[in-house]
Amino acid sequence: MRNLGVLVGFAPWIVFTVLCSPSTWEWATLTALLVAVILVVPDWVRYREVGLLDAVSIVFFGVLALLALVLDRDGLIWVEDRAQLLSSAALFLVSAASLAVRRPFTEYYARRSVPKEYWTSPLFRRVNVAITAVWTVVFLLNALCDLLVVAMPGTSTAFNWIVPVLLLVAAIKFTIWYPEHARQQERGGRPSPAAEAGTADSAGRADTGS
Repeated sequence: MRNLGVLVGFAPWIVFTVLCSPSTWEWATLTALLVAVILVVPDWVRYREVGLLDAVSIVFFGVLALLALVLDRDGLIWVEDRAQLLSSAALFLVSAASLAVRRPFTEYYARRSVPKEYWTSPLFRRVNVAITAVWTVVFLLNALCDLLVVAMPGTSTAFNWIVPVLLLVAAIKFTIWYPEHARQQERGGRPSPAAEAGTADSAGRADTGS
């Protein structure tokens, strides 16, 4: 996997965030669920396994879709008002849980392009723990932003869009930067052979795989 491969796993959540509003969350949920299923099928056919984030995406959006079908309008008000908060909280809990059980969710994506002999290397583990930890903090901060929007609707522009987007950009930049930085540290500050060659494919097969 290249450095941004993990973003594929976030695709359903990104779709949901972009489309979600009190009047459109049902359609946002169905679209996100469809994207999640489409992303899972190739991995299941090829590897017979599903990543933690992918599985949670299907469960989360599947449950929301089910609630939209079985609850009346009055029963759905709490979902309409807090849909984005629920999604941010779910991502935080999943990411934090993967760290707690020492299986950072980014490892699933990293293993798609890294030889199996590197999967247990300290460097591979350290890079994925660090990247997952950064995303965990971002998810937590996004959840707090969503909570502020619910509590203080007048802050919706800043905390519903500006701050979350800045946090997302920061996490993406870290995801790009950190693997090569960690490799250089492992080699005593020398650029990796992949960096010297200037090829992304070589970097993708380096021993962190993030």
